Amino acid sequence: MRTMAQPLVLGFAGSPRRHGNSEQMLDACLAGAEGAGARVHTIAPAELALQSCRGCNGCSITGECVIRDQMHEVYEAIDAASAIVFSSPVYFASVPGVLKVMLDRMQPYWARTHVLKEPRPPRRPGGLLLVRAGGDPYGFLAAEYPLKSVCAVLGLDIVGEVKTTDADAAGDVSRHPLALDNARSLGSAIASSVFRGRDE
Repeated sequence: MRTMAQPLVLGFAGSPRRHGNSEQMLDACLAGAEGAGARVHTIAPAELALQSCRGCNGCSITGECVIRDQMHEVYEAIDAASAIVFSSPVYFASVPGVLKVMLDRMQPYWARTHVLKEPRPPRRPGGLLLVRAGGDPYGFLAAEYPLKSVCAVLGLDIVGEVKTTDADAAGDVSRHPLALDNARSLGSAIASSVFRGRDE
């Protein structure tokens, strides 16, 4: 059992509805990570007072966001994490507004490396969990791409993705035990990837 310097796997529950289908997927994923020896922590953007990015480019001057709100708690959690998992429902083929506000506020990370030319942070594992009702002809792509864009900015190597269709009403994901198993396996793989990186 690993007891010293346990890595932190950070999960973002991107739904405006707490403990819904996508968060249950995240819970399974983090349980897998915890079972593999990692510490876990969940942040729900819907519960934070986050302002929208102003497009002021202030972070391109200082490397820091000029807005003083709870996003600074998110930055601290991201910087402390050894791995990050994003979980989200699909709303009109994209991510919910509460999550998109947070994603847009990742601009300081981009500004530091692309404008201020600071060293890139060490690579870390990441994962994506997406849940949709089905029927939308545009599927998962419009939700997947902004998340992958942010993963690239944060220096995350995506270990895996779990996508689930036909889960709309609260609790529907329980009808997809394989998806939950896959999410749990992904969490274990992410934690194992962190430990392997430490041993190299």
